[in-house]
This record gives sequence, C-alpha cells and structure tokens, in this order.
Amino acid sequence: MNIGVDAAALGMSSAVTAHTADVNSGYWNPAGLLKLEDNQLALMHSSYFANIANYDYAAFAMPLDQQSAVGISLIRFAVDDILNTTQLIDEQGNINYDRISLFSTADYGLTFSYARSLPVQGLNYGVNAKVIRRIIGDFASSWGFGLDAGIQFETNNNWKFGVMARDITTTFNAWAIDEEEFETIRDAVEGQNQELPETTEITIPKLQIGISKLVDFNYDYTLLTSVNLNVRFEENNDIISTSVASINPALGFEFGYIDMVYLRAGMGNFQNERQFDNSEQLSFQPSFGLGFKYNGIQIDYAFTDIGDQSVALYSNVFSLKLDFSIFR
Repeated sequence: MNIGVDAAALGMSSAVTAHTADVNSGYWNPAGLLKLEDNQLALMHSSYFANIANYDYAAFAMPLDQQSAVGISLIRFAVDDILNTTQLIDEQGNINYDRISLFSTADYGLTFSYARSLPVQGLNYGVNAKVIRRIIGDFASSWGFGLDAGIQFETNNNWKFGVMARDITTTFNAWAIDEEEFETIRDAVEGQNQELPETTEITIPKLQIGISKLVDFNYDYTLLTSVNLNVRFEENNDIISTSVASINPALGFEFGYIDMVYLRAGMGNFQNERQFDNSEQLSFQPSFGLGFKYNGIQIDYAFTDIGDQSVALYSNVFSLKLDFSIFR
C-alpha cells in the first residue's frame, strides 16, 4: 500500500497530495474525488525484480452529486509460482523432484473512498476504508483493516493545499498460521529450525502534506509545480529525522501542452546514507514521465523506482485512465 499508483503521479515522485483530482485520488487523497465530472476507470500494471513480482491496480470512481463522490480500488502485489522445495528430500534421503510444488505469496488492498465538499468554498474532505488481505501459500494468511482521511483546499489563483493522513487508526493485521503446514518445514534445513512467527502486525500512521501551483502560459502551455512533505512518526535515515518524526520531501513538475501532452519529472526519497568510512551522504530518487490525453483517454508512462519500500532498480510503469464522457 506504500508503493503508489498511476504512472502520472509516480513520474512526479508522488508529490500529488494537493492537486490529485481524478479516479486515482482514492489512493493519493480521497478529497480529490470531488473534482470528478464523470465516471472514471483506471488500470495499471508493472513488473519488478526481473518480472518476478507483479503489481496490478484497478480503480473506479463516480460523482454522486455536486457535493459528493465515491470510489473503489484494488491493488495486488504478488510473486507467483514459487518453488516449494521443502519436501524435495524424502524420508530415505533421496532427492525426489515429484515432491516439488508451487505456491504464491500475494498482498491485496481493497479501498472504499468517499469524498464530500464542506461549506467553505474550495475546501473538500475524503475518507478511505481499507481491507488488507495477505496470503503466503498454504502456510499463512491475514486480514487487516484501516482508515485514511484527507483534505484539499484550492484558492482562486490556482494555489492548492492538501493533507493526507494514512492509517490514522493504526492499520492492524491478524495472521492465521497453519501450524500443521508449518511443522512440515520447521526442520526442512538441518540446523536452521524456524520459530513460529508473530501473529499480529501493525502499520503506524503517516502524514503527507502537499502544496501545488498551476501556471498558464499563453493558454497553450502550463507548468504544475508540487511539493510534498512525507512524515513518518519514527526515527530513520530521512533527510530530517528526530526521535518523534522523520520528514522526507518530494518535488514534482509537470509541463503540459494544450492539455494533451505532458512531460513530468520529480525528485524524492531523500536519504542520509551511511558510507563504509562511517560518513553520511545525501541521496535522492529521480523520476521521469510522459503522458498523452485525448478525448477522455489518458495513457501515462513513468521511469522510476517503486520507492523506499524496495531496493529494486528503476522500473517502467504504464497506466491507463478512461473518462466515461467519451461514451456520451
């Protein structure tokens, strides 16, 4: 749930909290769903770790009336067809390849979003209810639940502000472990007996604060500049880190031509990395993207990493957005 969706957002280093305004707002800031003028559908697929892991996303959103909108999205991140070789050697010590089986490990995130405008002009809010499902073959599975909340405010001169609070209730996952299946692998590798893992898992709250500004040049050209401050309530190697919270900034830019062609760039994931000589060096994660929109169909591409949740190299991400106005 921390990787991110939509190649357009990833091309801007995910600095979209303040200005997100489409079906993908259900992930980035549900308050942005109020900007929908018609039903929208979004799809995204990308592969990581030399196509070993697959990341898939689908979302649908629709306005209910002028004051409210709803959305639903599903994320799946999985590694399929993993070889289970724990039973490769039989009771007589012989290698038997017929004893190899396959299993998958997959994480699912289902999000229900609701957004509504407030009496103050330009001020909207949104909430997410999330259901998390995690499966590791026949060995273990879990269910989890959490809530997000976000607000957006827009001024008359194209300044936008946004705040997104993720996992505000501390998302909780409860694991069910098949102890009989676990016993079959406990002694699979001699001298490496495994202990039964913990059955509870929590995700602490996170805060994302954003500001953006859209500038028009001669009606044909636009420049969108956006800044995010990603706050985690823990001490780590972010560029700003204390015992109470750590702050990681992200910068995003989008140059548009006649509201049809877009060029994007961003910088994020600023980290103080410790070197072999015990010194610290500042690193950051650049990203680039392209987009094309015509008659309600938008195709976006991003050349980026999946973020600080992985050590994967750069990846190619494609996404599609469809506005149902093309059918009217």
